[in-house]
Amino acid sequence: MAAATQPTASAGGKKQILLNAFDMSTIGHLSPGQWKQPNDQSTTKRRLDYWINLAKLLEKGDINALFLADTYGGYDTYNSSLDDCIRRAAQWPMTDPTIPISAMAAVTTNLAFGITASTSFEPPFLLAKRFSSLDHFTQGRIGWNIVTSWKKAAFKAIGIDTPIEHDERYLQADEYMRVLYKLWEGSWSDDATIADAENDAYFDPDRIRTINHHGKYYDLESRHIVDPSPQRTPFLFQAGTSEAGSTFASKHAEAIFVSSHSPTLLRPKVDNIRRLAAEEGRDPKSLKFFATFTPILGRTDEEAQQKYQELQKTASTIGGLVLFSGWTGIDISKIPLDQDITEADSKEANKVTSIMSAFTTTSSAIPRWTPRIVAEKASIGGLGPVGVGSPATVADEMERWIKEADLDGFNIAYVTTPGTFEDVIELLIPELRRRGLYPEKIEDGLTAREKVYGKGQSKLRDDHSGSAYKYDVYQEDAPHHDNPRKQPVHEEQKAEAVIKEASSTTGAAHIELIDKKLSGRQEDNVGPSPRGASDEQWQRKALPRHLFRQWPRP
Repeated sequence: MAAATQPTASAGGKKQILLNAFDMSTIGHLSPGQWKQPNDQSTTKRRLDYWINLAKLLEKGDINALFLADTYGGYDTYNSSLDDCIRRAAQWPMTDPTIPISAMAAVTTNLAFGITASTSFEPPFLLAKRFSSLDHFTQGRIGWNIVTSWKKAAFKAIGIDTPIEHDERYLQADEYMRVLYKLWEGSWSDDATIADAENDAYFDPDRIRTINHHGKYYDLESRHIVDPSPQRTPFLFQAGTSEAGSTFASKHAEAIFVSSHSPTLLRPKVDNIRRLAAEEGRDPKSLKFFATFTPILGRTDEEAQQKYQELQKTASTIGGLVLFSGWTGIDISKIPLDQDITEADSKEANKVTSIMSAFTTTSSAIPRWTPRIVAEKASIGGLGPVGVGSPATVADEMERWIKEADLDGFNIAYVTTPGTFEDVIELLIPELRRRGLYPEKIEDGLTAREKVYGKGQSKLRDDHSGSAYKYDVYQEDAPHHDNPRKQPVHEEQKAEAVIKEASSTTGAAHIELIDKKLSGRQEDNVGPSPRGASDEQWQRKALPRHLFRQWPRP
């Protein structure tokens, strides 16, 4: 079913928002250099107790989710080198964000987890297995932030010289998602678990469908190896508002992570994605938008300003410029301090297009972008707005963004951790609740999706594209016309004729196995070619090559 999509309203009629804590499994996330602050714990993230204590804090403070960014390579655009990225600990080094999730889930009941993972570096089957496992272990509290990867350093790390072109990445990701929906939604029936002790049968294989996907980018012939988790498909985040990214979000995302320095610049992007979603047959209000926001809070405006001035002393200006250059493809070290930055300065084809656009678009608040201004802005808060002041002052600013950009919540970025999150829980959330902007208490035991859409909506909404692949309505897609594994009928007929001809030279046992291959059956431990069969006889050039993929040469 599709739950009501109108945002939850308070008694005063205001839209209530959700807050996610925004972190990354690295020292310098969006405010590099703050490890020098005596109370900052970012250098302890390689210890499990950092994540356990953070999860307990966020749970106690009624934070909706811990949203974890990730990256697969360093930032080497600034000065054409990775050295400053490493030296400033600017999102370097980076541990795997999925590893601590089970430990955090074990000490919480309600906190959800959003994990960033790329569609560019692993087959869909492996990602499907990992997220199904996490959804089980968290009892349905897992979300996935879908990204496509663009860094040259990341692709080189896996042996690919050139990243995939921007729009092509999203076409590939669209097929990736369809494969995942097939595995998560279409492979297992809800009643595949039978637990029939009398007949020694726990699962019914007849109720677990084999997925046969032969697309342009991916081939898969398998049942899903994990039984259905509480949500089946994890709650789906997506980041990016480029033209290709917006189209992708309108089909797949349930929540969109956005960033801008101005709500008026952000609003057209939000409106556009909602419009595209409506064209896909989705309720546009079912897409939830979360903006990055970095609060620096004090009990008074004066106290907050003093805190901000102290944080500026430990900010890494170079670290901020390293991140800026990496995101935009602009080597800012090559531009004079007071020269305007334009899109023409972006010489690098591989970048985050939506971020590059945001940082080269001016507004009344920032009428010019120059290296000097970037140096001031990028080292604290990175991408989004920074709110400095008392709880009332910061809440005023957040309320302005909610109204002007049509937001549903924020990803709260920290300057120091856990200090920023402690201030949000102690100072900001009470003020938001006083204004009717934040729920008093969320019901215990809800899945990540139910926390957004309401109790009972643990699975994909009916108007989501993934619902077309649910078990009871599933229909396999036709093979892509360029897929080499799409076998024309006349070649299959030719293969059968060759099998008969080859029977005297290749052995009856192996002919039986070939026949099973042709008929769609498979057997393990296929042996070598029969003794006495020559290479020419065994290879049989007329036979389709895929028949011999698993058969070692003698």
